[in-house]
Amino acid sequence: MYVDHHTASWLLDSTLAPHVDAFMLHLFDCRYASNTIDNYLAGLTHFAHWLTESHIDVKTIDERLIQLFLDEHLPSCCCEKPAFADAKDLHAALGHLLRILRAHAIIADPSIGQTPVDEELRRFNDHMNHVRGLATRTRKHYLAVVRSLLLTQFADRDVVIAAIKPNQIRQFIASQSTRCHKTVSIGATVSALRSYFRYRATLGDAVHHLIGVTSFPANWQQASLPKTLTKHEVERLLAALECDGPAALRTAAIVHCALDLGLRSSEIAYLGLDDIDWPGSTITLRGTKGRREAVMPLPAATGQAIADYLKYERPPTSNRAVFVRNIAPRDQPVGPDLIRKSIRQAYARAGLPYTRSHLLRHTMASRLLESGSSLKEVADVLRHRSLNTTLVYAKLDSQNLATVALPWPEVVS
Repeated sequence: MYVDHHTASWLLDSTLAPHVDAFMLHLFDCRYASNTIDNYLAGLTHFAHWLTESHIDVKTIDERLIQLFLDEHLPSCCCEKPAFADAKDLHAALGHLLRILRAHAIIADPSIGQTPVDEELRRFNDHMNHVRGLATRTRKHYLAVVRSLLLTQFADRDVVIAAIKPNQIRQFIASQSTRCHKTVSIGATVSALRSYFRYRATLGDAVHHLIGVTSFPANWQQASLPKTLTKHEVERLLAALECDGPAALRTAAIVHCALDLGLRSSEIAYLGLDDIDWPGSTITLRGTKGRREAVMPLPAATGQAIADYLKYERPPTSNRAVFVRNIAPRDQPVGPDLIRKSIRQAYARAGLPYTRSHLLRHTMASRLLESGSSLKEVADVLRHRSLNTTLVYAKLDSQNLATVALPWPEVVS
């Protein structure tokens, strides 16, 4: 037992007792360090004691109850010592508890709601996924916006689109715009609403008056140049990858994937060992934004960086992802956020004042143009569905632009 003998009965005599073994097995499977397991079990014990004292049924445990425990009980806790009170570890431990209870169907999955709004969102999500083929991240954002609108309009009542008035949509967009740092950012909310109303139009609803008021803010396309790294900055970045440090080889491989192949953060995160054809020097992209497979040549520098990571730094794991976590929960692939974090750290080590991982994709496109590639070839490498998306890079093709530039008019005296 990983808790003090004085408080062990808090857990063993509580309604959580039947789930302790599954909780411990989950932590061991995730390969957490022994001291972390001790802390998480101590946190679970404290929570179990609070449940018992408050006469709370284990089947009612959810995120709101856990937040109540952390926000109201913990700051004024009068439980006997040594009750565990580290809020960060408690939050993590109880997050694992939720996963265990849901995996064993003890508590309901929050994504499976029963209200009319929940049902409406499920149908809209199916439409976005199976009809329009939108990426998971896009669907998640659209659902959040539409959920906020529908809850504001209907709460727990039936969703009646005909009851929504244009002025209510204007007010909703205005309220959402107050959360945006830039005016153009509200465009994402507008896109979500227009997508939802078009979906309702396919069901036969008269929503043209609602679509009409969801106008995008002024945003002059291609009004600015895409930012790229200079040749000198690329050299500094690559030189900084040669330093030693935690996850240095993983960071180097990630940067090469972004700089040499122009991969997005999510595409790097979703790379699998089976996607790399070493004899053929190709790499297959499966988790793309357009949800289409693409086979690309694997540059020697990128292949060498990935091989070095796999050979010298990648932790032992049965997971088939190329890039995996170095810390618990282990045996799991990294996510897009860690990819972006690694690239930011590479910038910092190189002394570059940048943070955006997409900058490397822009840089790759610029280098292709400088080497003589056409816009169509750049579009193919970047996997753009429309050539219009690639046109912005035409402004970076200074070599070809110089051939069509008109002479500066002379002043006649």
